[in-house]
Amino acid sequence: MLRILPLLILLTASPVTAGLLDQSWTKQMEMRDAWLVRRHSMLLEMMRRHGVSMWVVVNEEFHDDPLTEYIAPSRPYAGNRDLFVFVDAGKDGLKKIAISGYSEEYLKRFFETEDDPKPATVAFPELIAKYKPKTIALSTWGKRGVTRSLTRDAYQFLDELSKKSGAKLIAAESLIEEYLDTRIPEEMPLYIEMVKKTDELVKRALSNEVITPGKTTAGDVRRWLFDALWQERLDTWFQPDVRLQRKGSGNSTSRGFLAVSRENAVIQRGDLLHVDFGIRHMGLNTDWQKMAYVLREGETEAPAGLRAALARTNALQDAVMSISRPGMKAGDVYDKTMARMKEKGINAQIYSHPLGAQGHALGASIDFRSAQRKDTMAPGKTLRVGSFIAIELNTKSPIPEWDGEEVFIMQEDPAHLTTEGWKFFVPRQETFYLIR
Repeated sequence: MLRILPLLILLTASPVTAGLLDQSWTKQMEMRDAWLVRRHSMLLEMMRRHGVSMWVVVNEEFHDDPLTEYIAPSRPYAGNRDLFVFVDAGKDGLKKIAISGYSEEYLKRFFETEDDPKPATVAFPELIAKYKPKTIALSTWGKRGVTRSLTRDAYQFLDELSKKSGAKLIAAESLIEEYLDTRIPEEMPLYIEMVKKTDELVKRALSNEVITPGKTTAGDVRRWLFDALWQERLDTWFQPDVRLQRKGSGNSTSRGFLAVSRENAVIQRGDLLHVDFGIRHMGLNTDWQKMAYVLREGETEAPAGLRAALARTNALQDAVMSISRPGMKAGDVYDKTMARMKEKGINAQIYSHPLGAQGHALGASIDFRSAQRKDTMAPGKTLRVGSFIAIELNTKSPIPEWDGEEVFIMQEDPAHLTTEGWKFFVPRQETFYLIR
């Protein structure tokens, strides 16, 4: 079933308070219904920009389409196969029709649907005959999961029903990307709270509340984050990662990145710690990376070499943030930023990605992997005002106090694009969190 929250969270007995993160499930549904009104109001122009006459999203029983919660009311759907159809009806504007196995009051607020629904084998051909769409856009042939989510059986079902109409079945990928990458003002207050909560939980995880040097393991920190989410009645979209760097340990890498530490790795004094963590709530997602240093006996701050390394990563953030402007190509932002880092002698990697409906969302990525691939459209995608992004990157620096060993300083912060560049939702990290 479609859920706003996983079942385990609904079963908790945590008290509900007044914050946006603590609203009851019914209040969350009310908020998302209000967002849906705004989203539907923008859809017709988007469909026309992308040459879409009819857009069909199919939700299968026990196999929810990842688009459903963003195009239909946030309710559980348990029908065998529900069709949500959006039609450009010309001068009559946008028509929204739900072909479902049952009639439901909340669905009727957003879609036309009959009290005694006809089966899809009858209702869908009738729609095609009535509106005569030139193109029918489906979630197939796309490059990312949410743009290729239509099942094979559902595709064959729609293909068979539309064959005689002359309508062309096309990929909905570009429409889906614009729809999901378009943030609305009503989401902002909740998202700011989500980013603040992400920050709060990571600061606690990278503190003596959770970590006792010589005793606590990387797995302990990860499990604490899972349990903290349970207590907060929140969800996550990926397993939290914990990474340790230690002088003389020959820190291992995986695919060019610092490798995730083993669960039984014990955190020791002098270690440099990193956490990668994100929250999912009400169809929105955060992504967050921060670092801490475990003080040695007698130390009151991290060694100067590590502090200088963090400053280099801050300089990399500054470059990405200040160079970016709406309308710029993502590949150009990447190239200009890396040129600036070369001038400064900073060894940098950038792998920033859109945020929002997914953690690794659709939109323009400022990413070394896409910037170097000329066989995709990614380098040419333009930055769109209002979009959310995870400014995710790192620098690698030799540390004098570590006998010249190189250390990764990784950061990741959600930001939104303004006419003056990217803006963080909360202040970035400029000093290491300290564990005593």
